[in-house]
Amino acid sequence: MPLLGVGLLLRAFLINLSANRLIETVASVLGFIKIGGIIVFGIVGVFIADSIEMGAGNDAPTPTITGFLGATALGILAFKGFTTITNSGSELKDPKRNLGKAITISIALCVVIYALVGFAVASNLSLPEIIETQDYSLAAAARPALGEAAVAFTVILAMLATAGGIIASVFAVSRMLAMLTEMKLVPHRHFHMPGSVQMHTLVYTIVFGLVLTAFFDLSRIAALGIIFYLIMDMAIHWGVLRHLKDRVGANPVIPSIAILLDAVVLIGFLWVKAISDPMVLIVAGVVMATLLLGEWIFLSKRDASNDSEHSHTHLPLIAL
Repeated sequence: MPLLGVGLLLRAFLINLSANRLIETVASVLGFIKIGGIIVFGIVGVFIADSIEMGAGNDAPTPTITGFLGATALGILAFKGFTTITNSGSELKDPKRNLGKAITISIALCVVIYALVGFAVASNLSLPEIIETQDYSLAAAARPALGEAAVAFTVILAMLATAGGIIASVFAVSRMLAMLTEMKLVPHRHFHMPGSVQMHTLVYTIVFGLVLTAFFDLSRIAALGIIFYLIMDMAIHWGVLRHLKDRVGANPVIPSIAILLDAVVLIGFLWVKAISDPMVLIVAGVVMATLLLGEWIFLSKRDASNDSEHSHTHLPLIAL
């Protein structure tokens, strides 16, 4: 699996080196295949099942509030795709009009698709079977629902879906990093690489992805992602409340509720991981502390440099 992941990231890197139109075409085609395939599986799985009730079984674990919150945190990743849209906002035509529409359509599709998938899986697998198969429950559910051929179809569909998501995410993240670099909010080194700043941030994004893929399994990558994502989300909402509320005309109630819900879900998820996989929390803490310290040092030096240049520029005027 790590070798497949590394190969996928390298392929995504090559595609992102090409023109924007090719990236858009590949991501769009894979997106249509993914959405269409999952909808077909969900509809067929629900229709051929005797019921859409999940069989708990005698050996099913006892549900807990913290377990529910942890699952909710992972479920948030299903809706993360709309941030890819916002990070690529500069690439959209008429972004002020189309950005909101794209986000709304994305969230609506996620609700419908994941509800169908949930019903299809729950109709064909018991809860212990879903827990046992974990990342492969969709393929496992396809066997009783549609036969052995459906398993291969589901695996191919999952690979295409992953490829499309990686290509789109790499595209969006590298552009976001390039924007932050141009705003002088993050450090940047060329390392003698040719090309634009965005080309360099693309390389950095792929390298970070390769490290994660090589040393962590899917569950741990998802866990790290949800911890970083929820904390980032809370920080952005706090920034809107404190600095941008009047400028963007934000209703303070909405980001306040978002911060509260993010905190509740994050606490539940951290509690679950502290019991089941504390290594994830250690890695997340070390990485975030390193980023925070590095960013603080970088911004301090930048501010000091700006103050020095500002004073140097005005000294002759003062002397005059």
